[in-house]
Amino acid sequence: MYIVRSTETEDPRRRLLIQALAAGLFSAGAAPSAFAQVFGRMPAKIPSGQSIFRISGDVRVNDKPADLKTPIRSGDSIQTGKDAEVVYVVGESSFIQRGGSFITVQAEQAETLFVASMRIVTGALLSVFPSRRPVRITTQTATIGIRGTGLYLESDPAQTYFCLCYGLSEVSATNDKESNQTIASKHHDQPLYVLSGEKPGENIRNAPFKNHTDQELMLIETLVGRTPPIVFPKDDYKAPRRQY
Repeated sequence: MYIVRSTETEDPRRRLLIQALAAGLFSAGAAPSAFAQVFGRMPAKIPSGQSIFRISGDVRVNDKPADLKTPIRSGDSIQTGKDAEVVYVVGESSFIQRGGSFITVQAEQAETLFVASMRIVTGALLSVFPSRRPVRITTQTATIGIRGTGLYLESDPAQTYFCLCYGLSEVSATNDKESNQTIASKHHDQPLYVLSGEKPGENIRNAPFKNHTDQELMLIETLVGRTPPIVFPKDDYKAPRRQY
């Protein structure tokens, strides 16, 4: 089991959210007071026409300051300043975007709006996607094909950290056709670093679990009306957990 302690400054509201979720406040009949302190309401499926569930700090959509009423559509870019965070939904996909991140999203309209591709230029993103349609995600060092997954990414020019929280994925290094893997994960089974500049066939390496939680996955699945496949009783959770 990996235990990761973050050295970066945490938003105290996010810490309260994690503690509230860990205490089982998604369960039926649970008191909503902890969530009210953070959001003013219990998490639930986000209403049609609304994109942003929570916003903290300097968040911009298409280089314009965003608020809870800002829509996020196909082709939009989402940028978070240092120590900012935004929780948002596009179609049936849902995201927690950390501070210092720049991301673009492309969506298509079928029976519902669905995310077709994303570009994580820099920063960190936790996301969940429906199972019906494939999604292509690119970073500066990796190309990732997914369908119906939860995943966490951190991207910078030298490497990508990728945890497939659950689901199926094809991962390849951008500049090395010999570095590619197929991953099937039930519960954060095989986190990876995808590098650049190493020898052919050596640009994908094993990594530790870090910087995201099952509770956060539970939150963003709830915002699109789903339950993650890794729901656990509050006293029986033994998988990796971020500590505060």
